[in-house]
Amino acid sequence: MTTSSPAPGSPSRRAYDDAATLAEMRDDCLAVGRNLPLDRVCRAATSPVPSLHFDEFPREVPKRDIRIDKAAQRLANALHLHLD
Repeated sequence: MTTSSPAPGSPSRRAYDDAATLAEMRDDCLAVGRNLPLDRVCRAATSPVPSLHFDEFPREVPKRDIRIDKAAQRLANALHLHLD
C-alpha cells in the first residue's frame, strides 16, 4: 500500500520529509535556477575570497545596520525575546 506525500505548502509536510515526487523535485530545481542565475553563481565561484588577516584591515570597517523585519519581530515576540 502506498501513501502520497502531503503538498509542499501543507502544514502536515515536514522539512525533513524526503517523500517528494520526481515532479516536485524537478519543480524545486527549476525554481532554484530561476532565482539563482548562472552568471551570479559563476561570479561568486571565481571571485577572490576576503582576507582573514587583521593586518590587511588597518582601518575600522563600519558594520552594516541590521534591520529586524516584521516577521522576525513577531517570531521574537512569540518567543518572548522582545527586540525593539
